[in-house]
Amino acid sequence: MVDYHAANNQSSVGGPQTYMEQENDWDRDLLLDPAWEKQQRKTFTAWCNSHLRKAGTQIENIEEDFRDGLKLMLLLEVISEIVDGNAKMTLGMIWTIILRFAIQDISVEETSAKEGLLLWCQRKTAPYKNVNVQNFHISWKDGLAFNALIHRHRPDLIDYDSLRKDDPVTNLNNAFEVAEKHLDIPKMLDAEDIVNTARPDEKAIMTYVSSFYHAFSGAQKAETAANRICKVLAVNQENEQMMEDYEKLASDLLEWIRRTIPWLENRTQEKTVNDMQVKQEDFRDYRCVHKPPKVQEKCQLEISFNTLQTKLRLSNRPAFMPSEGRMVSDINKAWHNLEGAEKGYEEWILSEIRRLERLEHLAVKFHQKCAIHESWTDGKEAMLTQKDYETCTLSEVKALLRKHEAFESDLAAHQDRVEQIAAIAQELNELDYYDAASVNARCQKICDQWDVLGELTHKRKESLERTEKQLESIDELYLEYAKRAAPFNNWMEGAMEDLQDMFIVHNIEEIQGLITAHEQFKSTLPEANKEREAIQSIQSEVQKIAQSNGIKLSGGNPYTSITPESINSKWEQAMAMVPLRDNALQEELNKQNSNDTLRATFATQANAVGAYIQAKMEEIGRISIEMNGTLEDQLTNLKEYQKSIMSYTPEINKLEGYHQHIQEALIFDNQYTSYTMEHLRVGWEQLLTTIARTINEVENQILTRDAKGISQEQLYEYRASFNHFDKDHSGALMAEEFKACLISLGYDVEKDKQVGAQRLDGGRAGGEAEFNRIMGIVDPNGSGAVTFQAFIDFMSTETTDRDTADQVIASFKILAADKNYITADELRRELPPDQAEYCIARMAPYTGPDAVPGALDYMSFSTALYGESDL
Repeated sequence: MVDYHAANNQSSVGGPQTYMEQENDWDRDLLLDPAWEKQQRKTFTAWCNSHLRKAGTQIENIEEDFRDGLKLMLLLEVISEIVDGNAKMTLGMIWTIILRFAIQDISVEETSAKEGLLLWCQRKTAPYKNVNVQNFHISWKDGLAFNALIHRHRPDLIDYDSLRKDDPVTNLNNAFEVAEKHLDIPKMLDAEDIVNTARPDEKAIMTYVSSFYHAFSGAQKAETAANRICKVLAVNQENEQMMEDYEKLASDLLEWIRRTIPWLENRTQEKTVNDMQVKQEDFRDYRCVHKPPKVQEKCQLEISFNTLQTKLRLSNRPAFMPSEGRMVSDINKAWHNLEGAEKGYEEWILSEIRRLERLEHLAVKFHQKCAIHESWTDGKEAMLTQKDYETCTLSEVKALLRKHEAFESDLAAHQDRVEQIAAIAQELNELDYYDAASVNARCQKICDQWDVLGELTHKRKESLERTEKQLESIDELYLEYAKRAAPFNNWMEGAMEDLQDMFIVHNIEEIQGLITAHEQFKSTLPEANKEREAIQSIQSEVQKIAQSNGIKLSGGNPYTSITPESINSKWEQAMAMVPLRDNALQEELNKQNSNDTLRATFATQANAVGAYIQAKMEEIGRISIEMNGTLEDQLTNLKEYQKSIMSYTPEINKLEGYHQHIQEALIFDNQYTSYTMEHLRVGWEQLLTTIARTINEVENQILTRDAKGISQEQLYEYRASFNHFDKDHSGALMAEEFKACLISLGYDVEKDKQVGAQRLDGGRAGGEAEFNRIMGIVDPNGSGAVTFQAFIDFMSTETTDRDTADQVIASFKILAADKNYITADELRRELPPDQAEYCIARMAPYTGPDAVPGALDYMSFSTALYGESDL
């Protein structure tokens, strides 16, 4: 006889979980040992017949004889007579039946029946106020939990907000009546029975609640399907947001490059050195302030692109293809063009400063020479056109002729200055001087005047020579004075010009050349002074003869206007200019020595920075290959390494300061170093970008590991295999190296294998075809090299399971109640609002023969999520 009282006690102490565990053990043992089935069938049949004899019948086959239920009912009647009058045994028997046929099959997330039912209630009532389901007795006493279950699945049947926690009878009656009327759940308890009991019976509540669970089991399937769809859509929405962010960042960066390059390519010339230095300062501001954030944006863009592609691969989505012109390669190309424009713009600025500096020097020199020449020619036309010789005596005519000869000598001496003026004007035109028009006008006026003077000089000489035949008296002494005084005076004027001449030098050798030339000039001064004294002695001789012969001189020398006083005055001026020139040359020598110090200072810092960047680039290459520890440790170490590199930024800034001093000093060459500032800037930016990419590679490996469930040991194995065959430490495997790596991991990809050969682990067929298939996955662009990230993606894909379009279609089919289409109302009822609207906006209308108005095609939408069709 079955002891139902003992069964009831067992349920109270151990709970349904013990019952279920025992039965599960029994089922498993039965499956493991078929001999038990025969023994149990025989034993159970005999036990049933021992009770059925009392009703005058028996069974032969336990499966067939109980199928119509008649003998099973007789058996229950006999057993009931046994427990008649024993309420506990009767209730225990019924509870066992309820537990076996109504509660046993309830399971939520692999929990036991009771725990699963409790977990289901907790999840369904979680959003409702005043409901906190912790058990199957007190938690249900106020009736709100029953109403919450109904409202969660059928909100049209219950006005939950109108219920009050302090009115449990009304709440319970409302839930029981609605369940009986609309859900076909019979009323199993009275509200008063529950309210008037300090602790309602757990088994009664479980029995009642299990009826709700079975009534809403269909909705549970829909919820599971909705959860799967929400998960897939959330991944897709996140990926789309990353795509939009990439497109915007790429567009903004390309637009900035597009707007910046024309500015860098602008070659509008300025008029002065100061104006060009303003442009140089603007360019320095661009380099130090505006460009660095864009360098960071470009680096972030590449990182975002790599992360997005990794997420797409991990979620079994097609690779992201940016809009035309926004690929990473397009951005790199545009960036390369930008850097080319920068280099050209900087070179142009420097060349323009040199040109304008040269122009300003030439313009000053031109106007100085023009002023001297114009001063000399002032009144010469009037002098040459006068006819004073017609009324002169012979001696006076001879004097006029000699005077004219002296003038011709002076004129010839000034020919060189006129040629210099013309040459300077021509150079100003060739260098595109902004005020070339006024220069040309002044030069042309001087040249035209010079031609007139030449013609007038020739005519006056002819007139005097005609008169000379009639007048043969001459003062030889005056003539000698005039002939020697004129070239000497011209030499002094030329010397004074040279002493006042501006000079531009760019190195020590050039200033030393000027100093040498000046010293040579000073060495000629004693001889020149002798000539001055000789000229002065002629004038002294004239005075001596006149005094000794009682001659009264009327006026000055008739052959020249150059007086001994003027010669002495100019000589004194020239001698005063010599020390001034000495000082100016010495100051320039000091300046060039200072510039040389600047070159050496910059070179020392540049050589140190260049060596640092080179060493760090090599070190990063080794680190990326030899990294040990967990990926998180590697990531932490890399970020610390990145901080150590960023701590070197003050040295870069110091070098920028030295470079600014170099440019401000107009230094254009440096023999102490082969490094340029541009070269070091590019190297520094490349160093920062390389460490950022290495960090991003480790982050993607962590993302791959976490998403695919790859263990740390597997990653070590993959990294060790990859590094073993990466002989040149390039970070990539060539085709043959990759094949050897696959073979070491158990892949049958060697040549000359039979078509039907299997992989070592029982997978796909091996041979060359299998290797070509794998290369198509890890090297879709056909570059012939396989990166470690592509290798990890492939291995994780080979060893993990993934969502598929078929799974998503099956989930939608559940929500659509097995229809081939789904409606907007169904989507809004089963999915969160934002994801429901996301689906409605993208699903195409369903056009099948069973279509209804508003039907949506969820099949094409699901395949599009995985790149198998177009949205």
